[in-house]
Amino acid sequence: MATAPAAAAGQTRTPSSGPGPGPAGGRGGRQRAAVRRPLFSRANIPGGAASLIWLAIVLVPLWCMLSWSVQSRDGFLDSGPLSLPRELTSVNLQTVLEGGFTRAFVNTAIVTVVSVALTLVCAVPAAYAVVRSTSRFVAGAFSVFLLGLAIPAQAVIIPVYLMIVRMGLYDTKAAIILPTVAFGLPFAVLILAGSLRDVPAENYEAMTLDGAGPMRTLWSLVVPMSRGSIVAVGIYAALQAWNGFLFPLILTQSEEQQILTLNLWNFQTEFGVNIPGLMMAVLLSAAPVFIAYVLARRWIVAGLAGLGGK
Repeated sequence: MATAPAAAAGQTRTPSSGPGPGPAGGRGGRQRAAVRRPLFSRANIPGGAASLIWLAIVLVPLWCMLSWSVQSRDGFLDSGPLSLPRELTSVNLQTVLEGGFTRAFVNTAIVTVVSVALTLVCAVPAAYAVVRSTSRFVAGAFSVFLLGLAIPAQAVIIPVYLMIVRMGLYDTKAAIILPTVAFGLPFAVLILAGSLRDVPAENYEAMTLDGAGPMRTLWSLVVPMSRGSIVAVGIYAALQAWNGFLFPLILTQSEEQQILTLNLWNFQTEFGVNIPGLMMAVLLSAAPVFIAYVLARRWIVAGLAGLGGK
């Protein structure tokens, strides 16, 4: 009879004798192990070196563009490519503005805004139809529609040119906008369809029980829950329209319809080898794109990763 309490006492003493969850136990051991871990391991050296090289590849051209754009032509020729500008000048800015930059900037802004609006107006309902429809025809049409991702614009520029001429749209802003939207829609629908598939089916069922039709479900449920992906697609479409060169080059002719990419091209040929002036034009052209990316980078990354609708 005396052995049972003794055994019980032994059992109660056994857990306390081992390393418990206290500071001397597992958590403290893990903390000490974390302290002993080296701050820089050998495995991170190649990754760090690659990151530094990539950072230099990105920052050195930016520095050259900023430095050269505020130098005179003679000052640029006398100084080194990476040296600080000896004398700041606004001659390059005046030269760029006198070369039709303002008109090209306004034309590019109009083309970009209209292209983004048309892309989103067409892509959001199309992606919603692809996700919610159970028809084989819609699935097959979506597969054919995605073939546009594999067709470069250079391969079909002649048919596009003939269509634009026969429609009477040659040398107009519509001649740039319509092909830009058409070639941007496959990617936009693909990204938005992936985002809409992440919307829980219970939400669609709740909207149906409330008596909501497809359009109300689209604008009251789909658009708010996919706002991140919509912003990402809009930024991507804006970049495509802003940096477009092929369609403006082939489908426009007059200076009144000239956009920034053609203005840069003509600036280079008109003013000869004027590197500082060209860098100022490039800086002014790239500034809106850079600002837009900085402001919307979170939505761009999340949308392209398929997480924008969550």
